[in-house]
Parts: sequence; C-alpha cells; structure tokens
Amino acid sequence: MKKTINAPKAPAAVGPYVHAVEANGLIFTSGQLGLIPESGVLPEGIEAQTHQSIKNLAAVLEAAGSDLKHVLKTNVFLEDINDFAKVNEIYATYFEEDTPARSCVEVAKLPKGGLVEIEVIAVKKENER
Repeated sequence: MKKTINAPKAPAAVGPYVHAVEANGLIFTSGQLGLIPESGVLPEGIEAQTHQSIKNLAAVLEAAGSDLKHVLKTNVFLEDINDFAKVNEIYATYFEEDTPARSCVEVAKLPKGGLVEIEVIAVKKENER
C-alpha cells in the first residue's frame, strides 16, 4: 500500500510531486534543494544550501514518521563535484554513526539554480530492525 507524504515544515514542491512516498515501511523522499521553507529562497553558497537541504529532509522524514537516524541510502546531486569535500564535511555532522549507503554525482543543472540536492530512502521508526 502506498501513502503520500507532504511535510508542512519543508519547502513546497517545485513541480508535480510529493515530498515522499511510503510503502511497506520504507520512505522514499523526493530530492530536497536547500530552499528556505518560509521564503522559498536558496541561501548563498554550497555550505548553507547543504545544511538547509538536510534540514528539509529531516522535516520530510519527521512528517513520515522517521528521522535521519533511520536513513538507509542517500543520493547527493552536486552542481559542481569540486564541492564534494565541503558537502562531505557537512554531511558527516548529520550522519555521524551507522552511516547510510550513499551515491554522489555531478549533474549539469539543478532546479532553481541549486548547488546541491539530496534524496533519501529511510525506514519508519516503528519498522526499525
């Protein structure tokens, strides 16, 4: 059974999609840019956008009954792979122990001129094994 999730504390979707979908205790998020939820504006710089992207993911996971500790897999999309080290440093502060599997790739462009977009697959807290 599929359940759609729209998180009130995350930025509004910039297209025809939902923040996340849950199926069989797994949560699949849409990619989150570093948009500030209240204004829909991207902060300047890769560091600020990375922090905000992860905060937005946390808000989506909270609405879905999960959190960053229950993330199984992340996909990180960078506008410039040269930002990899900076993003990695920030990412490590949110995923300190029992880190999830991860892919990180450079892409030609991201929506709204974003520098980073991150999506995750997580398990619901109640389905933790």
